Amino acid sequence: MERSKERDGGEGVAEQELGSGPRGLKLRREIGLWSAVSLIAGCMIGSGIFMTPQRVLIYMGSPGASLVVWAACGFLATLGALCYAELGALIPESGGDYTYILRTFGSLPGFLVIYTSVLVSRPATIAAVSLSFAEYTVAPFYPGCSSLPKVVVKGVAATGILLLMLLNCWSARLATMLTNVCTMAKVLSLLIIVVGGFVVLGQGHGRTEALLHAFHNTTHQAGHISIAFYQGLWSFDGWNSLNFVMEELRNPHQNLVWAVMIAMPLVTGLYILVNISYLLVLSPSEILSSDAMAVSWGNRVLGAWAWLVPVAVVLSTFGSTNGVFFSGSRVCYVSGREGHMPQLLSMVHVHRLTPAPALMLTAAVALVLIIPGNFSTIVNFLSLITWLNYGTTISCLLYLRMKEKNLPRPYKIPTFIPVIMLLVSVYLVLVPIVDNPQMEFLYIFLFLLSGFPVYFLFVYFRCQPKCLQMATLHFQLLLEVAPTTKNVD
Repeated sequence: MERSKERDGGEGVAEQELGSGPRGLKLRREIGLWSAVSLIAGCMIGSGIFMTPQRVLIYMGSPGASLVVWAACGFLATLGALCYAELGALIPESGGDYTYILRTFGSLPGFLVIYTSVLVSRPATIAAVSLSFAEYTVAPFYPGCSSLPKVVVKGVAATGILLLMLLNCWSARLATMLTNVCTMAKVLSLLIIVVGGFVVLGQGHGRTEALLHAFHNTTHQAGHISIAFYQGLWSFDGWNSLNFVMEELRNPHQNLVWAVMIAMPLVTGLYILVNISYLLVLSPSEILSSDAMAVSWGNRVLGAWAWLVPVAVVLSTFGSTNGVFFSGSRVCYVSGREGHMPQLLSMVHVHRLTPAPALMLTAAVALVLIIPGNFSTIVNFLSLITWLNYGTTISCLLYLRMKEKNLPRPYKIPTFIPVIMLLVSVYLVLVPIVDNPQMEFLYIFLFLLSGFPVYFLFVYFRCQPKCLQMATLHFQLLLEVAPTTKNVD
């Protein structure tokens, strides 16, 4: 193997393989430990902590129960991240859920995961967070308006998606730098909210009555509790982001575990303290009636500096979208490399070494989903698919424990952790369907069923029209992209 130094606008070292044939391109290992922490924390801290506390409180009925849900969500997300860390050490390839299910259960289950991920889950996540970003960006230009113009909001969301697509196509290093900067800004903004709440308490103006009667009116309905967990866990979604970019992580076996152990307690602690700060400043009725709870908090505490809150939300959502873009496009790229998506998606730019076709497809689907998009509906729709994938992925870990006991395991967690996560996944998937069946659940089921004929037609029997092969060739020349090899140590 030989490392050839290719510079392009200050880019780092491009890694290439020499063999008897042509050189094989690889993605660069650009992500160090702190960039890994920033990626995990940056993907998690998005619109959720600014928008979902209200919805958790609605479904749980009491402030105390909502705080318990937030703590439990952080605990579950940490357990899930530890499970994924062991899987990442066992199978050190990019792709996350898709790669682990593909390597464990085979081609068809792997295809169904990527079918939902590429066409729905990842683009829908980008669409939901982009809509939140657009709402907070547009709001200052329409003071006093109870309803923002939908065309303007969706136009701003689409513009943000296109800008991030161009940035990620241009340079992976710039994308990780943006994630680092935005993560620092997010953590700072959450610390301001935390400190502001306790300053109000110290001045004797804190609303402690909600905390004194913390569990009054708590719901006991299993369906409501599961939906509250959906909303809370949405704010933690992104804890597995690093597993999607394993082939770009430096010293992956060590940095993956350390990044999880640093990022998860940091975000969980901040989320709980931020929710306490909201309850100290705003009454439960004010929280329930506010369309922008963080802005209401800022108006009450920061006075003339209240504009900092919407700016912080804009930076937070923009950085989170960038993190999802960065990791989500890699899933699309890996699936193309494995033959489950068109070959074009597995190619990278010959000079910039970024998966440009995968980024473009992710952006295109996200733009389509913005048109009918609604934040709350997308969250509930996504959560069912997400936890179905999580449960299947964690079952891979249990299966490998039983069937492949001799596999080298650089990192291993106690067996009860994946068992707990599997039971929680089953609960979060089944209870909402049984307790409160909705048409969206039927749509998900039908969409999954549609993946079977697509798999057998295009993957199993390899029906590839000549026009598709010609289109791949033309796009390869147009986009200046080429096939890649795996970057696995």
